[in-house]
Formats: sequence, structure tokens, C-alpha cells
Amino acid sequence: MAAPLIASTPQGLYCEEGGFSIDPWRPVDRAVVSHAHADHAVRGCARYLTSARGVPILAARMNPDAAIEGVPYGEVRAVGNVRLSLHPAGHVPGSAMIRVERIARSAHGPAGEAWLFTGDFKTARDPTCETFEPVPCHTMITESTFGLPIYRWAPAERVFAEINAWWSENRRIGRTSVVYAYALGKAQRLLAGVDPSVGPLGVHGSIERMNKACRAAGVELPPVVTATGDDAKAIRGEGLVVAPPSVAATAWLRRLGGREGVSTAFVSGWMAVRGARRRRAVDRGFVLSDHADWDGLLSAIRACGATRVGVTHGFSDALSRYVRETMGLDSFTVASRFEGEGVEDLNEETPAEGDA
Repeated sequence: MAAPLIASTPQGLYCEEGGFSIDPWRPVDRAVVSHAHADHAVRGCARYLTSARGVPILAARMNPDAAIEGVPYGEVRAVGNVRLSLHPAGHVPGSAMIRVERIARSAHGPAGEAWLFTGDFKTARDPTCETFEPVPCHTMITESTFGLPIYRWAPAERVFAEINAWWSENRRIGRTSVVYAYALGKAQRLLAGVDPSVGPLGVHGSIERMNKACRAAGVELPPVVTATGDDAKAIRGEGLVVAPPSVAATAWLRRLGGREGVSTAFVSGWMAVRGARRRRAVDRGFVLSDHADWDGLLSAIRACGATRVGVTHGFSDALSRYVRETMGLDSFTVASRFEGEGVEDLNEETPAEGDA
């Protein structure tokens, strides 16, 4: 029986014919990384390969001496007995899907066999990152973070209109609007999507560190102030401040008006689930995700033309069963160390309480 071109190992996914791991769970010699979130990019690898746009972002997350090489989207590299290319995933700035194609027939399988690892992706347009592009393949390994029919996203424009209205009302009554969002991806999408004419924009220091990396990668973001000291006082009662979820229970909020002077919100696809806002202990929940919803997952599978679909990272059993029984494709699940709502909490640098 032919060996899979991309196989599961104790370190994560591995391409033996190319001699590299894909989004490994543990440090390895050669890592091809889809994007810089912590559940996909582990510190300590000897060498990293990622999209050219993703280099400054990955560098901000890795050890200072990390060896990181960037590849332009669509450029094909011969690595061992495979052709390797990276393609826009639309998830966060610099994110990529990874295509691997066998060059010459081997004991493992025929020449020309192509696999695609999506990493995390979304099909909706987002000004902070390149739009998802379907990539032809025979076998596709897709994420399934929101792989249930209950997850269907409203247009982003509608969600941003709701956020702007909430912010405007808070400003009218003298409250600071604090939005909890993950430091890479969601924070930048929020800043690029809200209406800056409503009032001043502020960020927590950990968000601004990722903003700098994203700006270095070519992402256009509006001017913001770091919500600390006099700057925090200047936007108190008027501004919208983006902060990581980890500061929700810290003294940092006192700078912006404390419990009575602040209105809080959480922005995530998980806000579509009843009770999620209550568990996060926030005033509002806005449903906006950087992952594909149910319809996006299915449309991506169809667009890439795969006849075999591996499913990982989420509701893998449910999506795999649908692909097999309803879409009529061969499907299997791929083990992942990262599942559920808590996964997204890995995607921020947890700041110290005194950090801005």
C-alpha cells in the first residue's frame, strides 16, 4: 500500500519525500509553517519556511535567532522529491495553504500526486490579508474549527455596523468601548473594519506589537494610541480599545474607566453559540471569525477539486462524515493536539498584568 504524501507523526504532519514537517507540534529540523498562530507555529525549530509576507509576523512570535525563509505566494520550490508551494489562505496576514506535489514516481506513489494542507482559512474577503484562492489537489487536509451547520456567518459589513453602533452609544453615555480580540488577525481586522470617525482608536500594548509586525508585512492599519498613561486618559469615555482576552480580569481596565466606565465585548465565531458571551463575562458578543464557516468549508472542498479529504482541527468527525456520506468523497480524520474554543486563546501573547 502506498504511503501518504503527508503523514501523521508524533511531531505532527510530515512529508518524508520532502524531508519537512508542516505546522509541527514540537521542535523539528525543517518546519513549513502556514501562519504564526501558536497552535501552528512552535518555537525552537532549526529552520522555518513560510510565506514571504508572513516572515516579519512569524519572526515576532519566534525566538530572536530563528532562521526564517519566506516564499512568495505561488512560487514553486523543488524540495527532495516534491514541489512545494504556498497559496493565500485568507485567515490572517501572511497565512498560507501548503501544496505538496510528488515530482517522480517512487515507492510511495505516482508522480504528480498533489496534497493540500489548508491550515486555518476563510473564504470571506478581508482587507488585512490576501483572499483565499482555490488550489487544485487530489487530497486536501482541511481545518474544521467551525465544521457544523450551525456556524454560518453574516456579512462582515453587517457585524462592523453593529460594532460601530455599540461604540457610538457607549461614547454618547461616556463609556469606553473595550473589545477583546486575539492579538494576531482578529485585532487587525477589527481596526481595519470599524469606522474611525466614531472616535479615537486605542490598543493594548500586546496588540500594538503585532500591529508593528503586520505593518512591516504591508498591512494598512489606521492610527491608534497605546492605551497606557496619559493616552489611556485621553480616550477614556470616547474610544474603542482593542485588547487581548487575557486582560479581562486584570487591573488594566481601571485605566479606561473601571467597571462602571467601560463596556466590554468579545469578537469571535464562538459568539454564535448560546451562552458563550455569558462564559466570557462581557456585555456584548459579536460574531466575526477568521475561520471558514460551514458553507465556506464545503465550497472550498468543492473548489479545490479533491477526491480525498482529511479533516482536522475542530469538528472533524462531523465534517468528515458529511463529506463522505453527502458529498460522496473519500474522507478521513487527522489527529490534532488543538481542539475547541480554548484553541484561540493560544493565539495571543499573554501579557503581564502591568503591560499596556
